[in-house]
Amino acid sequence: MPARRAGDASDMFGNLEILPPDPILGVTAAFRRDRDPDKVDLGVGVYRDEYGNTPVPGAVRAAEQAVLSEQTTKVYVGPAGNLEFNERIVALALGPLAPQLKERIAAIQTVGGCGALRMGAELLHAAAPDAVVHVSDPTWANHEPLLGNSGIALQRYPYYEPSTRSVAFDQMLGHLERLPPGAVVLLHGCCHNPTGVDLVPAQWDAVADVLERRGLVPFVDLAYQGFGDDLDTDAAGLRLLARRLPTLLLAISCSKNFGLYRERAGAFAVVAENAATARAIATHQARIGRRMYSMPPDHGAAIAARVLSDATLYRAWADEVAAMVARMKQLRSLLAGRLGARRPDLDFSWLTRQKGMFSLLGLAPAAIGALCNEEHVYMPPDGRINLAGVSDTNVDRVADAIVRVIERS
Repeated sequence: MPARRAGDASDMFGNLEILPPDPILGVTAAFRRDRDPDKVDLGVGVYRDEYGNTPVPGAVRAAEQAVLSEQTTKVYVGPAGNLEFNERIVALALGPLAPQLKERIAAIQTVGGCGALRMGAELLHAAAPDAVVHVSDPTWANHEPLLGNSGIALQRYPYYEPSTRSVAFDQMLGHLERLPPGAVVLLHGCCHNPTGVDLVPAQWDAVADVLERRGLVPFVDLAYQGFGDDLDTDAAGLRLLARRLPTLLLAISCSKNFGLYRERAGAFAVVAENAATARAIATHQARIGRRMYSMPPDHGAAIAARVLSDATLYRAWADEVAAMVARMKQLRSLLAGRLGARRPDLDFSWLTRQKGMFSLLGLAPAAIGALCNEEHVYMPPDGRINLAGVSDTNVDRVADAIVRVIERS
């Protein structure tokens, strides 16, 4: 082999090491490799019906057919994306406040909720490069990479108390009380990932008090609107903050409630202090989008906009979201009951009090490893389970496996 000369690019990437798999996607890959016929996947963060499928909601399918039948061009939509989608998805989040705040809102379509989070981080870095974003402990595994890789600094605030499986609210408030003006606080709008433990209305009030008094900036991640209780209840905390605070950042995902996972439909919005600031923010949003991916994809956003603009489709879609919520609540009760029947000395009622798809089992790493490697029940290393992966046919299998590793640990 000839010697490599200075400047030779033939082995440019030869010094790269193989990286470990993503903690969640790696679980999915391991599940797929497993040949056990009774294996169970509680890891991947998608909704599943009673047959184990992740369906396309009927209203979404009908909207897609209407969009395709009427579409006459595939021309670019522009850096801001589908403007009707931006307006309607923000209105879904803000509810009756949306018309009142319209002139103060700068919104842009993004590549899913992940793109919305990154857009927010890039905007913060451009506007206030020394700002610090405080995320909950624990938080979704991708929050810190998405935000931190923009160059923005991150810190954690206490959120979850494992011993009581509830919000560590006094510690959380204490942390927020010590933050300097201008600090950014990332809050889960509902269905906290990974704990399933949400703030109750009185706690949202207290958080709003601190944010307002300390001059802090809320950044709300609304990935699961409608998946906790209903579309309005799940947005109540967000709407309280938007009503009381001069500035609010909002990341929205359409993956879960619209079932548009692979279409990557999302939005990032800022409720600014005034209309002039909102107009300036919109220009920066467009520039950031242009420099990252140029134009967002239109298909998913066009579908969601059609659902939200058609009264009949909207009612059908809202009913389908409500049915998914009812199923997840039923699964929480089902698993809690089966676990409690096997270990009546232990309290599993916390499963029924939590919201959304996720909960933390609270097991030691060795027990989580045993569940995956010996019991063929898969979940990420933090012990987060997706309740939508439980079913009438596998619940006993799951409960038996969890109890076995508890008893061995």
